[in-house]
Order: sequence, then C-alpha cells, then structure tokens
Amino acid sequence: MARVPARSIVLIALLSLALVAAACVAYPLYVLRPFRHQGATELAVALAIIQIGPWLSALSAILCLLLATLAWPWLRGKVARALAVASVLVAAAGCGLSRVNVYELLFHPAGQPQFESADRAKLDPDEMVIAVQANGGSRAYPIREMAYHHVVNDTFAGAPIVATY
Repeated sequence: MARVPARSIVLIALLSLALVAAACVAYPLYVLRPFRHQGATELAVALAIIQIGPWLSALSAILCLLLATLAWPWLRGKVARALAVASVLVAAAGCGLSRVNVYELLFHPAGQPQFESADRAKLDPDEMVIAVQANGGSRAYPIREMAYHHVVNDTFAGAPIVATY
C-alpha cells in the first residue's frame, strides 16, 4: 500500500476546513434563495446551518490558520503554499460572511412611505399595486417598489399596518 505524504494530508485538511467554512455560507444561500422550492429536509438543514454556521466556520478558520502556520515549513513550493494561504483566506471569508444575514440586507423595510393623490401619481395604467382600503380611505403600494423592499411599515386609518410582497 502506497504511503500518502504528510504534505498531501495537510493540504487536504486545509482545503476541507476551508470548504466547511464556505459551506456555512453557501448552502443556506442556495437553499433559501427566492423563487425556489425548498424541501422540508433541506430547509431544516439550511436553518440549522444558519444557527451553528458562525461557530462552525470560526472553528474551521481557527483550525485552518493553526494548521497552515504549523505546517508552513513542510509546505515547499509555491503551489502548496498558495493553496495553504487560499484555504486560510476562504475559511476566514466564510467565518465573516456566516455572520451576515443577507436576507435582512435584501428585504429591509422601506422608509417612511410618501403618498400622492391618485390623479397626481405617476403610475402606468397597467401597473400593479398592493391596495389597502379601510375606514373609507385607500392606499396603493406599487409592486415595482415593493419588489425591492418587500416590506412597508405604515400607519393607515389610525392603525399600524405592514404591506408585504
């Protein structure tokens, strides 16, 4: 049986740790992206990774940095050292990005909505809106604006409302 060089084992370990840290970001983004069907199991896994991802990616990044530092003298050649550095950078990026909730960045509520009367509004005749009617009044939230923000917090007819798309 052939013996695997220690350098190869170290590089495989570094790349594996980097992949774990990157997966803590990539898998939830893949599963939870808009307009995609999610199965119950993959959704549960993605939500679990969101919960443990920051800790798992931090552990992966620390181990990756420690292993690369300790193995640096054994890693001869530009390719091996470049792979070690790239692994540490990918693990560190995964560690940082797993702490960012991309969905809060994408789906943040619109600020205070501004309204005009229907005759002054600059809407195309066939433009779609989310309409709210209450107590004799009405409001319309254009879909083209809602497609970006997805949520509008407003007060209408004396009550707080949330329009969402």
